[in-house]
Amino acid sequence: MEFDFTWLLWGLPLAFALGWLASRFDLRQWRLEGRQAPRAYFRGLNHLLNEQQDQAIDAFIEAVQHDPDTSELHFALGNLFRRRGDYDRAVRVHEHLLARGDLPARDRDRAQHALAQDFLKAGLLDRAEAALLLLAGTAFEAEAQLALLAIYERSRDWEKAATTAARLEGSAQGTFRLRLAHYRCEQAQQLRAQGHTTEALAMLETLVQQVPESARAWIVLADMRQSLGHTAGGLEALEALGRHAPQHLPLVAHNLVQWARVCQTTDRATQLLLDYRQSHLPSLDVTQALASLQTDPGAGRQLYLEHLQQEPSLVAAGFWLSGSGFGQTEAEQLVKQAIDRASEPLKRYRCAACGFEARQYFWHCPGCQGWDTYPPKRVEEL
Repeated sequence: MEFDFTWLLWGLPLAFALGWLASRFDLRQWRLEGRQAPRAYFRGLNHLLNEQQDQAIDAFIEAVQHDPDTSELHFALGNLFRRRGDYDRAVRVHEHLLARGDLPARDRDRAQHALAQDFLKAGLLDRAEAALLLLAGTAFEAEAQLALLAIYERSRDWEKAATTAARLEGSAQGTFRLRLAHYRCEQAQQLRAQGHTTEALAMLETLVQQVPESARAWIVLADMRQSLGHTAGGLEALEALGRHAPQHLPLVAHNLVQWARVCQTTDRATQLLLDYRQSHLPSLDVTQALASLQTDPGAGRQLYLEHLQQEPSLVAAGFWLSGSGFGQTEAEQLVKQAIDRASEPLKRYRCAACGFEARQYFWHCPGCQGWDTYPPKRVEEL
C-alpha cells in the first residue's frame, strides 16, 4: 500500500497551529497568574497599612498560593500571624520555610529566628530556647543571646543567665557587669534558702571584690553577715557600700544606725551619714536616721527643718511636727492625721522606666522586668 503524502502536507501545518495555540494559552495563563499574584500582594499591603490584619492575611495567603516559592511572602505571612496571636499558623509557616531544601543560608537563619520568636510569644520557653541555641554563629546570634537571657530570667535559671551575661559582656552589646552581679546575688539567696550559707557567703565575698560598684552585692552581704550574728561584719559591708555606691546609702540608713548602736560605733555611722548629706541631695531616710541618733529632741527637729529649707517635703514636715509635741488637742490630731495620710503615697519607690510604684525597693521591677530601674529615692524626692 502506498503512503499518501497528502496527509503529511495537511498534518504538519495542523500540528504547528495546535502547538502555537497551546503556547499562546500557556503564556496567557502565566501572565494572568503573574498579574494576580502582585495584585494580591499589593492588596494585602494596602490592608496592612490600614491596620486590617485579617484582610491582609487573606490577601497574602492568596499571593502565596499563586507563587509558593516566594520566601518573602512567607515571612510576611508568618509575621502577620504572630502579630495577630495565631502562633500555631506562624510556626507552620516558618517550619515550612525551614523544610525547603533550596532556601539560602541567610533566609534559613532568618526563618529560624522567626520560629524562635513564635515560640517565645506563645510562651513555649523550652522550644524557644532550643530554637535560639541553633542561631549560634549566625547574624542573629546577639539577638538570640539577649532573648535567651530574658528566658533564663523569666524561668529564674540564674546559672544559665550568668553564663549568658558573661558571654554578652565580651560582645558589643554593652556592659552586663551589674546584671551579672544581680544573678550572683539571686544565686546566693537561693543557696542560703537551701541551707548552704557558707557557699552563699563565699560567693558574695568574691562578688564584692569583682564588682565593687554593685550596691546590691554589699547590701546582701551585709544582711547575710548580720543574720549569722556577725553584726560588725555587716556594718563593715554597709560602710563599704558608702564608699563604692554611696547613692544607695539611703536604702540602708536605718540598718546602719541600728547595727552601729549594737557595735557602739555610732560616731562612725553619724559621720558616714553626714558625708552623704553634704555631697548628695537631701534624703528623707538619711535625715530620719540622723535624727534618730540625736539625744536632744531639739537637734532632731533642727535636722528636719534644715531638710525643709533645702527641699520642701510633706513627709519631713510631718516628722518635724511629731517632734514638736504637735497633736495634743483633738484639732491638732485631725491635722496630723491628714498630713500623715497625704504623705503616705510619697514614701513609695517608683520605677523610672514604667512608673510602677511600691512600698519596698525592687532591684528587678515587677512591672517592666527591668534591672536597676528604681532610683534609691522616695517618690517625693524625684
